[in-house]
Amino acid sequence: MRRVWVKKVKGSRWLLVLALLAITAVFAAGCGGDDDDDSASQGAVQEPAAEEPAPEEPAAEEPAPEEPAAEEPAPEEPAAEEPVELADVTYQLGWLADNGVLGEVVAKRMGWYEEEGIVLKIDPGGPSIDGVAQVASGRALIGQLSSSPSAMLAVSQGIPLQVFAVGTPEHPYAFFSKGDTPLDSPQDMRGLVVGTQATGVILVEALLAANGMTRDDLGSLETVGGDITPLLTDQVDVFTGWVTNVGQLSQVPDRNTLRLWDAGVPLYAHIYYAATDTIGNNPEVLAGWLRATARGWKFATENPEEAVQMLIDEYPDLEFESQLAGAQILLGIKENAGVDALGGFGWFDLDVWQEQIDRWDNLGQFDADAPALDSVVTTAILEAADR
Repeated sequence: MRRVWVKKVKGSRWLLVLALLAITAVFAAGCGGDDDDDSASQGAVQEPAAEEPAPEEPAAEEPAPEEPAAEEPAPEEPAAEEPVELADVTYQLGWLADNGVLGEVVAKRMGWYEEEGIVLKIDPGGPSIDGVAQVASGRALIGQLSSSPSAMLAVSQGIPLQVFAVGTPEHPYAFFSKGDTPLDSPQDMRGLVVGTQATGVILVEALLAANGMTRDDLGSLETVGGDITPLLTDQVDVFTGWVTNVGQLSQVPDRNTLRLWDAGVPLYAHIYYAATDTIGNNPEVLAGWLRATARGWKFATENPEEAVQMLIDEYPDLEFESQLAGAQILLGIKENAGVDALGGFGWFDLDVWQEQIDRWDNLGQFDADAPALDSVVTTAILEAADR
């Protein structure tokens, strides 16, 4: 029995070695693992797998840089205005400067002519100055006449000029008597001695004709100077002059007044005129002058004292109080004459002009034929000034 067992041992030597190796391997494996259910299945110790990096959260997008807003074009600087070329304009008066040019002086001193592109020079007239000739010859661009008949007579003599505006639409010419001599109508002059200046003779003739009278109805018609002394000394019963001449008239505080306009003879005063060539070739200059002049008279109406002070500053020989009193009368005439109803400053009634032409024709004042209305006056400049 024993040999059989030993023999088996010898034949199984390699099986025994293999069994011992297997037991050793199993023991080694048991010592290295936990009692987890997964330990038997892991054949060898595995290196932990490299952790995959957690997916990065997308970085907050930075706002795309804003494209710069299109720059608004810088406001264009206004082009430098070229200096306006000013026109030199000579304004010729028919007589000495006084409150009859109040508006013109205001407009000049306020710079309103310059705004119209004009540098104005005012040339006073006088007994030895022929203002119409100055204008007709081109030595003055614009003229002023005291009375409308002067313009009609000049045109009838072939002098190339036209009236383009009227400053005072009711003439301030009047007849004066002392308080104890009634003068409510022309009929009150019957039998009275009337004293007038040489230039006023035709005005007395016009008054008489308009009221069905002649010189024979008067006591006499005497030519006197501008001084009111003949009335003060009773050499005449009636004296003629402008109601704005308050310096003279103040010497007769108790007086009666009859205006020529109210006595049936409508005439215009402060007549603005120019050569026909000027009216045709330079209407814009005349229109600008008229606009500035209208502004001056408007200012004078609203601010008479300030306006008269400007007049005195321009002509220091004038006396403030008398010029102010005369200006207030003149401004009242302009206002009461319905300037706005006519169309505004400078406007006139063509029917009144025609009536004047006819009256002077009937009085035999024109050496040739009576001038046509459209040769005496034009509304072209007034219309241009209104645009």
